Amino acid sequence: MADQLETSTTSPESMPRMIAFMSSILERVSNSNDLNRRLEPTQKLSVFHSLTTPTISIHSYLQRIFKYADCSPSCFVVAYVYLDRFTQMQPLLPIDSFSVHRLLITSVLVSAKFMDDNYYNNAYYARVGGISTQEMNLLEVDFLFGLGFQMNVTPVTYYTYCTYLQREMLLQYPLQFEDSPVDLARRLKLHCSFDEDESTHQKQLSV
Repeated sequence: MADQLETSTTSPESMPRMIAFMSSILERVSNSNDLNRRLEPTQKLSVFHSLTTPTISIHSYLQRIFKYADCSPSCFVVAYVYLDRFTQMQPLLPIDSFSVHRLLITSVLVSAKFMDDNYYNNAYYARVGGISTQEMNLLEVDFLFGLGFQMNVTPVTYYTYCTYLQREMLLQYPLQFEDSPVDLARRLKLHCSFDEDESTHQKQLSV
């Protein structure tokens, strides 16, 4: 698949903005699920849950991953797709403030391995994420099984999520973001096969 994929850089303004809005969405989702967790204390715990909430914010953590992972920008959109699939397939493991950081570093790791020809190993991602290599390996395996190994992302799915992210951007900065969803997707270039079943991947993370 490597020869079908193309990585690219984006303008200095667009990618940090994308990171900001992804973190904003995940912040809202985790806060909402934190409340649900207090109301429904029977929610399942997993290897993605930390004993205490990390002191680093979701935005700062995602910025750190973006700075040091050196993966293609499209990996972050695909990582977001994976997070959405994971929550749909594992409804008893919602994203909350105890799990969001480990889910983020794992989703980007898996996305980079699937999307990019060149990527850092698990030990490097573990250092970026502030966890051990052994834990990184375990998180990767659990994440892949949680996804049912459904890794492919078609252009249609990709553009759908770009549309959702763009809508979030426009709600907060309506005069600062002029790209259409297609233009945004082109900035974050992606070329994948078309053999994925779209019917199961049309929902976005939302609250």
